[in-house]
Amino acid sequence: MPYRRLPNTDKARIAALEKAVEMEYKYSKFELAASYKTLNEARSFLNKFKTAYSRYHYSYGEQIKYAGKYQSLVRTARLYVSHFIQVLNMAIIRNEIKKEHRVYYGLDINCTTVPDLLNEADLLSWGEKIIAGENRRVSQGGSPIYTPTIAKVAVHYDIFKEAYHCQQGFRQNASRSLALLSAMREEGDGIILDIWNQVETYFSSLPTEIRMDKCREYGIIYYYRTGEKKA
Repeated sequence: MPYRRLPNTDKARIAALEKAVEMEYKYSKFELAASYKTLNEARSFLNKFKTAYSRYHYSYGEQIKYAGKYQSLVRTARLYVSHFIQVLNMAIIRNEIKKEHRVYYGLDINCTTVPDLLNEADLLSWGEKIIAGENRRVSQGGSPIYTPTIAKVAVHYDIFKEAYHCQQGFRQNASRSLALLSAMREEGDGIILDIWNQVETYFSSLPTEIRMDKCREYGIIYYYRTGEKKA
């Protein structure tokens, strides 16, 4: 015996609701298999759900569209910050800069390794420390590092920083939109279930295949089990 199953995707939920509310234009109020009140509720919810669905996919699309450019800016900033720290460490090894000056940059005075910059938040934090540290050391009479200069590092860091906050905004918008959409799904499923139950009850006295065809008009989808054949 074929069985029905509620939609399991947002697109399928929208299709099911659209099919049901369309019946108001096909039949009179007194011929509808689902109550006018329920279909009216479905139409109102459908409009809100489609708006939330479109908003989420737009936000997510903007995030993905910007992601390629953003990752390029991240790699460039990471390269410059990392390179600057390596040059600083080499200058210390050559005794051109005192190792105690590492504290200006937030670095351990005895550590010669580059901090972990893989995480974007860490890159943001270390970039700020390195720029502030170099400016502080030079302001106290220290010789500036030239390959790369801190000005060059700062340019790429600032571009990355602006992109970072922009990308965070895209992520937050997409996350908020998805949360709103997710919160609406249970209500939508409840409306669809109510419509389907009313429709199947209304047509319950009809022969099976005729009943199923009538129910399909309202968006009910029937699935055949393995081995079953459609009439």
